[in-house]
Amino acid sequence: MTLFSKPNLLHLGVLLGLIVLYFVLPPYYSGNLSRIMVLAIYAMGYNVLFGYTGLLSLGHALFFSAGLYASGLSIYHLGYNVGQSLILAIFISAFVSLVIGYLALRTVGVSFMIVTLMFSQVAYLCILYFGGVTRGDEGIVIQQSSRVFLSLDLSNPTIRYYSALIIFSLCLIINLWIAKSSFGRVLIAIRENSDRALMLGYNVQSYKLLSIIISGTISGFA
Repeated sequence: MTLFSKPNLLHLGVLLGLIVLYFVLPPYYSGNLSRIMVLAIYAMGYNVLFGYTGLLSLGHALFFSAGLYASGLSIYHLGYNVGQSLILAIFISAFVSLVIGYLALRTVGVSFMIVTLMFSQVAYLCILYFGGVTRGDEGIVIQQSSRVFLSLDLSNPTIRYYSALIIFSLCLIINLWIAKSSFGRVLIAIRENSDRALMLGYNVQSYKLLSIIISGTISGFA
């Protein structure tokens, strides 16, 4: 597949359209669009697990919250800067994905769905129970001085929009690479018929676990 293939041009068109939209839309709508891009990043992570691998998780928001709380709490309690908190969020999301994936993959089908939901509910209750640390359902307020990354104020609407766009673009490229790679084709084969993929010599469990880790990390990155 060449650089100027139809899928590549379509992805490029989406990114160029998002760049232009900021100059066209009123501030209220561009602010909402930045939030939509964040949720789209989460959806792209979920698509790796469900869309490509065929594993339906009912508790995927756990990975989203893992990245969110790792970043927010490290700034709030430990005084990390934005760059440090972002790196920590990625590693924590990957670690949580590894642990949850390793345990959940001991089940299949509906049982897998229920186990993922169970873990997400456990995480939710822990957030409420340890409200003194997590702030529970009150939320975390990050001080204005902590919202600066490389001298850029992330509370500025323009900076916030293009920060979301950069991360969105990166995750979109990762998803495009997965779709075109041999790894992605194996995931699709597992989705269509895992027994046949196993018969062909692929380690199905390892591919599923790697899919969960990639999916959870992208969702936590959001």
